[in-house]
Amino acid sequence: MKSYHLRYGGGLESLRLREHAVPEPGSTEVLVRMRANSLSSRELNILRGRYPLPVGDDIIAASDGAGEVVAVGSAVDRFQVGDRVMGVVFQRWFDGRFDFARADQLGGSLDGLLTEYAVLDQEGVVPIPGHLTYEEAATLPCVAVTAWNALVGGQGLVPGEHVLTLGSGGVSLFALQLAKVLGARVIATAGSDEKAARLTELGADAVINHTITPDWAKQVRELTDGRGVDHVVDVAGSLNESLRAVATGGEIAFVGSLGGADPIDARLLFTSAATLRPIALGHRAHFEAMNEAIAQAELHPVIDRVFPFDETTAAFRYYFDGGGFGKIVITHST
Repeated sequence: MKSYHLRYGGGLESLRLREHAVPEPGSTEVLVRMRANSLSSRELNILRGRYPLPVGDDIIAASDGAGEVVAVGSAVDRFQVGDRVMGVVFQRWFDGRFDFARADQLGGSLDGLLTEYAVLDQEGVVPIPGHLTYEEAATLPCVAVTAWNALVGGQGLVPGEHVLTLGSGGVSLFALQLAKVLGARVIATAGSDEKAARLTELGADAVINHTITPDWAKQVRELTDGRGVDHVVDVAGSLNESLRAVATGGEIAFVGSLGGADPIDARLLFTSAATLRPIALGHRAHFEAMNEAIAQAELHPVIDRVFPFDETTAAFRYYFDGGGFGKIVITHST
């Protein structure tokens, strides 16, 4: 079998294709024939030496993948040959609070899924919603689960509440789609009128062009009759502006930052009475609950481009250069 390996901080030039023997599953493990993968910002951070969790030496790349079970261990009782499955990024975080004792992650401290065959413990995989292709399913494990956790993992989202999403990256797109599934009204920000139109097509109730309106929190207040939004999914580190946009007692899910976050104004945090909650992706229970909601709504992820497995380096380069609108997917189909 073939797999793509990378090194922490090694840049795109460290991505290498290697050959291995096909592994055999242990007693509680399943052997998965990978059918598709997707790329997330965590891969870029690993290649750039900016990922905060431990990363193994010369690991198989990519946390996100979907495939078919082709063999099972003697004690496996959750899955059978032929099942379509996705890997859970944090292989031992099943529920409850995040802690570093359960921080083993695919494509980080553990070999990832950018390979033709992968062995995973049966507790570290979940079924694919029936209406999704392998390529669509491969987009879910990292950014979709992060978006779900951001929306429901804290105070919880009540139908009719207002959600603010920032930009058009993977987490923000899923947050928009999932928030609409959950009955929320969504205000989004975008960096161009073209992206604003795409976000509107996906269901955003209002979109603010943040290049034209850098003080977008003021407009968010106007759009909510001065109240502010109940939930902010902040992927940019614009925390002070998010604090100005959030309703009293609301919640800001702090997912990440682009180019570093400004220091938080403690007075804004105090007067907002808001909860600021850093997000570390999500656990298996989040993944399973999200899959149920996706299946019921027959939601389809937004995919920008699909590359064949043998053009994986081109897929990484495209992502390095900024990608497009939606997820970058690698397919193993021939």
